[in-house]
Amino acid sequence: MSIYAVVMAGGIGSRFWPKSNKKTPKQLMKIFGEKTLIQETVERLTGFIDDDKIYIVTNRKQRPLVVNQLPQLPPANIIAEPFGRETAPCIGLASIIIQKRDPDALIINLPADHLIRRIADFHLALKNAIDYASKTNGLVTIGILPSRPEIGYGYIQIDEQSIDDNIHKVYSFAEKPNYATAVRFIESGDFLWNSGIFIWKASSILNEIQIHLPDLFEGLEEIKAVIDTPEFEKKLDIVYGQLRKISIDYGVMEKSKKVFLTKGDFIWSDVGSWEEVYQLSEKDDSGNCIRGKVYTDMTVDSFIFSPEKFTAVIGAENLIVVHNDDALLVCRRDQAQSVKKIVDYLKMNKLNAIKPVNEIGN
Repeated sequence: MSIYAVVMAGGIGSRFWPKSNKKTPKQLMKIFGEKTLIQETVERLTGFIDDDKIYIVTNRKQRPLVVNQLPQLPPANIIAEPFGRETAPCIGLASIIIQKRDPDALIINLPADHLIRRIADFHLALKNAIDYASKTNGLVTIGILPSRPEIGYGYIQIDEQSIDDNIHKVYSFAEKPNYATAVRFIESGDFLWNSGIFIWKASSILNEIQIHLPDLFEGLEEIKAVIDTPEFEKKLDIVYGQLRKISIDYGVMEKSKKVFLTKGDFIWSDVGSWEEVYQLSEKDDSGNCIRGKVYTDMTVDSFIFSPEKFTAVIGAENLIVVHNDDALLVCRRDQAQSVKKIVDYLKMNKLNAIKPVNEIGN
């Protein structure tokens, strides 16, 4: 049985406005070093999965940038969705393509924009999940041992009694909670952070999609018939345009009776906001994280990102300031999750506050 990876890279990272947009989303940005998040995601699979077995699912606008950033991958492995349809259609599309090329495939599905450290421990969790998924028809996810009552993550409740080596039956999934609920989750001891990383046989997930999302399965079967033929793009456009948006968590994982979890003991973050970048970055003696052309005075515990324009911040605390050629964001750090409202506002009012910025990370 061959092991494949599917890296989901179709989002725009709306909580990273104004730096992230449809053309240069979060996963194609350099946030923590000299490599973009998607490059780091693929790099941590190096030596664990062969390059020709790593697939990327992105959208058509981003596909040229993804190909450029990941030249080691076969271009045929960069799948472009014609429309964004959430994670269930994304995973389904990649699964039918891989299964048609290798009927016995086992797939690791993971987001392109997460931060993972202690890679050896990450690989151990993957190996444990692969072992269980390969000998069963189970859908296995990795749960992260929580270090704090985080309101920006989803949670998974498990049976603390393991049924195999570090394999637990999943009881329920919980959406992002308020703070009081997150505290209760942590105190209960049987809730873990939802990493969004899934391991299963291609046949196993497609069987569960057929049961729980029959309309999606029917569409995938239409697409599967023309994979690797000249009719593929046309059929994909027609079928994908008719699919409803639905996440794999809501559409399958919350309903299936075959969901299991292995605990991951490594450093993980979904890098969901500028606040998380601040928390994960080095600070100066004033508690500030500063990137770019910045002057500060009497400013503490703030994140200031201004690589393109000179920015001065005086007498401030607990702020996020992000300044580029097209827009300026100023908000309190504890309101970082609300940044996505700006993108929603711009869409609703058909405003174009951000012109396309220079391609990042190439």
